[in-house]
Amino acid sequence: MSSVLVVEDEPDIALALRVILEKAGHEVTVAPDGKQGLRALHDYKPTLVLLDIGLPVIDGWAVLERIRDVSDVPVLLLTAHGMEQDKVRGLKGGADDYLTKPFSTVELLARIEAILRRTEQSGGSAQSEVYDDGLVRMDHRSRRVYVGGVEAEVNATEYRLLATFVQHRGAVLSPRQLLKLVWDDPTGIGADRVKFAVLRLRRKLNWSAEDSPIKAARGMGYRYDPPKS
Repeated sequence: MSSVLVVEDEPDIALALRVILEKAGHEVTVAPDGKQGLRALHDYKPTLVLLDIGLPVIDGWAVLERIRDVSDVPVLLLTAHGMEQDKVRGLKGGADDYLTKPFSTVELLARIEAILRRTEQSGGSAQSEVYDDGLVRMDHRSRRVYVGGVEAEVNATEYRLLATFVQHRGAVLSPRQLLKLVWDDPTGIGADRVKFAVLRLRRKLNWSAEDSPIKAARGMGYRYDPPKS
């Protein structure tokens, strides 16, 4: 059973989310503001966080930033209708997905199930081999990444993204393909999350766009070019 932390300040919405999630078999903890949300994250260590942007005390942006400082827990943002800049900012900040209010119960549960499925696959698909091309070393047993012999701190999504690139090295992967392979999203909706995830991954690995082996193929997608031996 998964545990979900709902950080939502509107009591009616928080109650509705609790009822929906508990009915679907999840354990639910509700926090009414950002400060209590961060405390609950520490105390309960949830499987997933549902995070509203417009929170009192500490707003959702600051909460997301602090979560990413200390945890790889998946975060599903709840954003206001039509606030496209919120979606972009959330994806740049490390959110795994977003939902625009108002949303249906079916869509909410589908997004949650997809995120949890990705997380389980990421944590449970450890392989015996180690990938090493002289620049990047990935130990699939411990899910650790090394660049130039130095360990890099990446979250679960970044690890899946890099693993997908090296598995398909030399091949151009479109945003739609990456959404399906990394985010388990066959619809291809929300391709911006690919761009921002690549930017975050490069930054984590201390690569600039010029020296990164993850190359953008203009109008087509991205490919991983391992160093030439």
